[in-house]
Amino acid sequence: MDQPDTVNTRSDLAARVVAWQRAGERIGLVPTMGNLHEGHLSLVRALRPQCDRLITSIFVNPLQFGPDEDLERYPRTLEADRKQLAAAGVDLVFAPGVKEIYPRGDQASTVVEVPTELTGQLCGRDRPGHFTGVATVVSKLFNLCRPDVAIFGEKDYQQLLVIRRLVEDLDFPVEVVSGPIVREDDGLAMSSRNHYLDPGERRRAPLLYRTLCELAEGLAAQPDRADALARQAESRLSEAGLEPDYVAVRDARTLGPPGAGPLRVLGAVRLGSTRLIDNVAVRPGAGT
Repeated sequence: MDQPDTVNTRSDLAARVVAWQRAGERIGLVPTMGNLHEGHLSLVRALRPQCDRLITSIFVNPLQFGPDEDLERYPRTLEADRKQLAAAGVDLVFAPGVKEIYPRGDQASTVVEVPTELTGQLCGRDRPGHFTGVATVVSKLFNLCRPDVAIFGEKDYQQLLVIRRLVEDLDFPVEVVSGPIVREDDGLAMSSRNHYLDPGERRRAPLLYRTLCELAEGLAAQPDRADALARQAESRLSEAGLEPDYVAVRDARTLGPPGAGPLRVLGAVRLGSTRLIDNVAVRPGAGT
């Protein structure tokens, strides 16, 4: 099977995009950091029918990694990724180097900041600067790839809302759609970082999902006990050796305090050297 064409420079990318736009073709974008798994590929397959041309970007963005995070060891698997993308029907892979995205260096570039009411909590609290890095690189990818539609996974739920806010506030002419979380057979949300887990950690990792599911069921039955149920969930994770960064109940639309609208439960834990995140929607009446 032929692999999709790959471009590494903004000029080569622009030549393709301009030709597609002149032909009146609808362009889709799947932004990734590579090391692709079924979660990424599900996004590609979901977006493929919605566009005429499909771009997948592969870029490990240094601006969204903290000083003590895994930038250097984050897996780079471009050739394997390209083979998987060919099977999924991608037209073009954009795989730039850091200097192509940040010509002045990632620490000397103009950045984009989404308001702290959305970015200053949950993962944003525990990873300062992370969402500035996300908002900056997504803005650059939108400007370079010029998509009509882009897709993001719900596993990074806070990131999804940050990008929707970014698009709304800065008037990007991009439709943002989302794809559901793809899980292993035991419930663990698929992530490129799962391979960091040793066998014992891997066996314990699905407890995060199970705990969030139980919390969601409890909230459906007792919505006025959100804080108490979240604390119980944190205690259960701690006792099992999963160190919680947070377990939280939030308005699913804004990440504000829980109210009358739809709810989402979100959690992040540290298991050995690995940070895992997950989230579950609260279905009204599910626990009754």
